[in-house]
Amino acid sequence: MSARALAAALFRVLPVLIVAGGWQVISSAKLINPELLPPLSAVLRAWFAITLSGELPYHAAFSLLNLGAGLVLGAGVGVLVGLLMAWYPIVNATAGTIIQMTFPIPRSALIPVMILWFGLGAGSMIAAIFSGCLLPVVVSTYNGARGVEEALTWSALSLGATRRQVLWEIILPAAIPDILTGIRGALATAFILMVTSEFLIGQRGLGYLIGFYGDSGLYPPMFAVVLTVAALGFIADRVFLHAMRRWLRWRD
Repeated sequence: MSARALAAALFRVLPVLIVAGGWQVISSAKLINPELLPPLSAVLRAWFAITLSGELPYHAAFSLLNLGAGLVLGAGVGVLVGLLMAWYPIVNATAGTIIQMTFPIPRSALIPVMILWFGLGAGSMIAAIFSGCLLPVVVSTYNGARGVEEALTWSALSLGATRRQVLWEIILPAAIPDILTGIRGALATAFILMVTSEFLIGQRGLGYLIGFYGDSGLYPPMFAVVLTVAALGFIADRVFLHAMRRWLRWRD
């Protein structure tokens, strides 16, 4: 690793170290009640304890399974709907109105509806994550597809390509950068809804653990689970961003 790359890596890590150090000092010096904000050292000990016991991995696996299912369904349906809206005016006239009406609604507000429809189980959580991921992907796909140069589509149609061929062989590849950007945003939303839905109705999962430890007054493990969610979200975003850059190399 070159000196410049090492310096860049340290610069990225520095804010985390500052926050961690400040957390430990503030709590240890009792500037904030340690019962409400446990020292970072106590949180880390609690993290190792619930990890080695298998409790944290078990609930994390359940959460990530629900998140993955909701995200994949939301992204898949969102890309399809966005493309059809961009290419077929009748679909845009019907689905577009529904999208505009439902876009301002907070996704967490739909959780009670999901409970009514799917019951108190994983189905409600997956449906909540799906609903949160769907709209960002639809909008980004639609914008990406509508942004394709009309000269490309006209040329393809004039050369004998069908509208379906133009959609899947020209519009879709050209819209991929916007689609991936939308999915990246949906990934963050998926983590939020994962925790929220499990916190409200779950009997398993990271959100459930946060609520359970908080209600029990066990704040070090509660903060340990919160940090786990933050770390998983950050790692997932970095992995997806790296994959995006590899997938989009062809544009260079």
